[in-house]
Amino acid sequence: MGDCFICERIAMIRDNKNPYFVAELETGFAVIGDHQFFKGYTLFICKHHVTELHFLDSATKRRFLLEMSWVAEAVYDCFKPVKLNYELLGNGDAHLHWHLFPRRSDEPNPKGPVWWTDKNLMYADNVRPSDHELEAMINELRPKLQKVIAANQNR
Repeated sequence: MGDCFICERIAMIRDNKNPYFVAELETGFAVIGDHQFFKGYTLFICKHHVTELHFLDSATKRRFLLEMSWVAEAVYDCFKPVKLNYELLGNGDAHLHWHLFPRRSDEPNPKGPVWWTDKNLMYADNVRPSDHELEAMINELRPKLQKVIAANQNR
């Protein structure tokens, strides 16, 4: 765990030093992505350092998937994509985390997977949100997420 980038990001959240932090849920944290080529790109990262979904006990797994769907719903409501892509990979960072990519029709390859996008475009400095843009995104997403959670808590 000492070399886990995502665990380091979680430690930053707990120390109030992660500017991308949106919300803490029971099983994970919602954070805005460092790069915003896909405007509204958000991650839901598991609080537990596990590498595979099936390593979670059944109750935690169900809750993690449910909470991820709430984050996705809020991202969809907030950023109004044509389509929302969900990805749980872990090849680069072996810690459970969902990528939520809002997709738009004006992208270079709107029907292909996000990973077909040129990495130089996806991770360019000009698609990093400014402090002001990041704050605006968080201030828009956080109340949407709170609303989704409240609407689903007693279902």
